[in-house]
Amino acid sequence: MTLRAGTPAQESDLIDVEALVRAYYELHPDVSVPEQRVVFGTSGHRGSSFDTAFNEDHIAATTQAIVEYRTAQGVTGPLFIGRDTHGLSRPAETTALEVLVANDVRVLTDAYDGYTPTPAVSHAILTYNRAGHEDQADGIVVTPSHNPPRDGGFKYNPPHGGPADSDATSWIARRANEIIEGGLRDVKRAEPSAVEAYDFLGAYVDDLANIIDMDAIRDSKIRIGADPLGGASLAYWQAIRDRYGLNLEVVNERIDPTWKFMTLDWDEKIRMDPSSASAMASVVARRADYDILTGNDADADRHGIVTPDAGLMNPNHYLAVAIQYLYANRPGWRSDAAIGKTLVSSTMIDRVAESLGRRLWEVPVGFKWFVPGLVDGSVAFGGEESAGASFLRFDGTVWTTDKDGIILALLASEILAKTGKSPSEHYAALTEQFGAPAYERVDAAATKDQKARLGKLDGDAIAAEELAGEPITAKLSAAPGNGAAIGGLKVVSENAWFAARPSGTEDVYKIYAESFKGEEHLREVQEEARRIVDAALG
Repeated sequence: MTLRAGTPAQESDLIDVEALVRAYYELHPDVSVPEQRVVFGTSGHRGSSFDTAFNEDHIAATTQAIVEYRTAQGVTGPLFIGRDTHGLSRPAETTALEVLVANDVRVLTDAYDGYTPTPAVSHAILTYNRAGHEDQADGIVVTPSHNPPRDGGFKYNPPHGGPADSDATSWIARRANEIIEGGLRDVKRAEPSAVEAYDFLGAYVDDLANIIDMDAIRDSKIRIGADPLGGASLAYWQAIRDRYGLNLEVVNERIDPTWKFMTLDWDEKIRMDPSSASAMASVVARRADYDILTGNDADADRHGIVTPDAGLMNPNHYLAVAIQYLYANRPGWRSDAAIGKTLVSSTMIDRVAESLGRRLWEVPVGFKWFVPGLVDGSVAFGGEESAGASFLRFDGTVWTTDKDGIILALLASEILAKTGKSPSEHYAALTEQFGAPAYERVDAAATKDQKARLGKLDGDAIAAEELAGEPITAKLSAAPGNGAAIGGLKVVSENAWFAARPSGTEDVYKIYAESFKGEEHLREVQEEARRIVDAALG
């Protein structure tokens, strides 16, 4: 934590938006430079035009590659496209539309030329594909999610509505880089006039009554505050308030691509992370004014839950409460529907799952792993420790296959309205029943070679037999739920665990650790984690 974390942004922290957009058009990448190539992470291609990492050439080539990919996959239906409030999102959307229209793709954009949350695009794709059309729809979301204002992002959602898997993104990225290397000769472009309007907001908001008990929230008259953090959910929260008659205040209605109204994150950067106490400092300061106060990031795929008694809830804590509440209050869900979690999420979820008699489905990091289960109803809830989750409708059918911060925020109000207790009060009860875990993620230095080896490490390479005084019960390099490689390592004992994964953007590896024996034991686990991993890496 740095000295200015949690304090208001200053003029020197703000980007020059005009210069950012100018760089988008004027700078041209050299794909022989690794940092200037198209690279899809867990949520699409991200970068800044200032670094020649997110420029017009990247988006033109990537869109052309998506057109070729969807054609090869037999996807001939409409493509839904939405953008968030980042400064680079509008230029990138315009570029994409020019390429899509020139390739005769039927494109649907926001009917009001507004901003579109990621879950609204996923919802639109699934709605179309459930309607019995002979063709299948897919989508693009122009967003770097919670990244700083200087960044842009571009992600593809195929017909299942969720994040594209690595087979798709690898193909798209490889082809996009080939197109750039070829001087963009294979890119078709035209004026983006032949696009259709789609009411993302109306379709999404009207459907909320099929997944959240909006009547209970309205009738309870609880005081709700919703902060879009300058993101795409602004108009959605206004519409939700008006459509359902909620006692809800949108506490911040400002949209500004510099995000000058934000407080700085832990590293003194402006970042719209609703799970960060530093980024949410100005929101948390108003916790006494509301019964439930929530935040969303720029594309509303993440949530932050603030209560008067606890302030900002740890995402792991809220996921555990949400799971316990939902599986006890959704009789329309399949009795064998599993609980989905990523392997770096809290073991509290494991203990809640066991108490519910539900199967736990533990998968690698990345929301894409939950998609098949959400589609067929075999997984009713999928959640990540980074404050991203989605779940099924009342009747057990799919809602979104991408993260939805809006429904998770509304669920907090439903929990209070139906039980009379805040989510943080419910979590306190869970700790009385199962113990109070200490959880933290830290970084450790690693070279590129060490990161590459860590990503391929096998659990059998770990020689240690104990973890902070307890016998090791599992050494995992594949996720228990689906057997997929985790791109790292997880070591488990009875009351603690750690996971180590290489960073995709920095020369560090991330250590996630948790202990049910307190903060001091957690520190021991973290120290041993470093020793165990360093020994394995040589």
